[in-house]
Amino acid sequence: MSALQSASSGRGRDSLAGRLTRTLILWVGGVWLLCVFAVVWYVDREINHNFDNELVEVSHRMFDMAVQELDKLQHKGAAVPSTPLVAPKQLFSEDAVMYQVVDIHEHVLLRSAEAPIDAFDVPLAAGFANNQTWRIYTVRHPTLGLYFQVADPLDERRRALNRTLFGLIIPLGAVLPLLALVLRNVARTELRVLQQLAGEIEKRSGTDLRPITLPGLPQELRSVGDHVNSLLERLAQSLDVERALAANAAHELRTPLAAARLRLQTALDHDLKRDDVQGALQALQMLSHRTEKLLQLSRAESGASLTRARVDLVQLAGTVAQEFWQDPLNSERLKLKVPDSVAPVAFGDVDALAIALRNLVENSLRYGGGGRVVIEVTTPCTLVVRDFGAGVSAAQLQTLQQRHVRHSSDRAGYGLGLSIVGTIVEKHNAKLELASPPAGAAQGFEARIVLRPA
Repeated sequence: MSALQSASSGRGRDSLAGRLTRTLILWVGGVWLLCVFAVVWYVDREINHNFDNELVEVSHRMFDMAVQELDKLQHKGAAVPSTPLVAPKQLFSEDAVMYQVVDIHEHVLLRSAEAPIDAFDVPLAAGFANNQTWRIYTVRHPTLGLYFQVADPLDERRRALNRTLFGLIIPLGAVLPLLALVLRNVARTELRVLQQLAGEIEKRSGTDLRPITLPGLPQELRSVGDHVNSLLERLAQSLDVERALAANAAHELRTPLAAARLRLQTALDHDLKRDDVQGALQALQMLSHRTEKLLQLSRAESGASLTRARVDLVQLAGTVAQEFWQDPLNSERLKLKVPDSVAPVAFGDVDALAIALRNLVENSLRYGGGGRVVIEVTTPCTLVVRDFGAGVSAAQLQTLQQRHVRHSSDRAGYGLGLSIVGTIVEKHNAKLELASPPAGAAQGFEARIVLRPA
């Protein structure tokens, strides 16, 4: 019991819905993280771009103001002071602009009161430059030999980027459990039809091989369902062949076996009289003949080993006729007629078609009243077997292809042999046409196998 529970739990853990959910979560989470990193990179780029634009705008706006402030703090024509002048403190110190004015000899002339001494520790050149803690923008006055430098702390940019990063990652972490739950429910819902299909397959057995009908199957599962139904159809056909063989054997072999046993028992009771031994041999011969017919019927119904190749019908009819001509009693009765033109060629199994033709000839020789039997090959692709015996009535003609049918007490009928022929013809997608009497004759029986030309 514990082994079954562990196996069941193992199947639950390794269910398709669970695997699909885990895969979707990993892929969705991974793609989401890649998107977050892409957004962070883009935001970092935009933040730096915006901060740089602000530095440029501030430098252009404040350069003249700084020059004017420098003029106020020093006398015109005076020597360059040994220490830089300090501008008055700005009104909002937390938003104060860090700047300084430098001449072409790199002497600091004016510095904002809030600017650290080492904030502008970069080479004096127009454009942007970074040190460890500051980003500096330097611009040269178009007419005066002065440079204006503005500094912006890098920490502000990092803090802005961190706020953006946390603003994206924290919602992701909060949404992932909800996303996992949604994906799990979606996977189970979408795979429910697969469970229904598995349940329907599980219901099928040797006694229930009905086709599986589940509406609304997706295309992939519809293909699986079609293949399963095709397999069930082949299994049903195989089981039907086996059951038919068992039923036919029970029906056809019971009488010959009983007759052989009775004859042999009578022979033993009467010291092996010749007539009884001869009767037993005839019963055994009938048993062998019917066994061969049953095996032919089973092979024809199963369709096993049926090949598809070009079959010369004239050669086929000649081979079958040669088999019967070996018996002197049939050499005078059996005639073969073939067309003078090119021999018709069909597409099928030569052995199966030979069995069908042989059964038709046997029936005509046995039930044709001792008269003439004709095998004829006609165009475009037809095999004809015709006898001129008593034939059958119109009502009996409708039941000839049914097995085990006996039309009178003294005749076994055409039943089993014609059933074999009908099955072989059906497997070849051909037609079996029966007529009694044949066209233009007063009496007799005719069977035509109409094949498709190769």
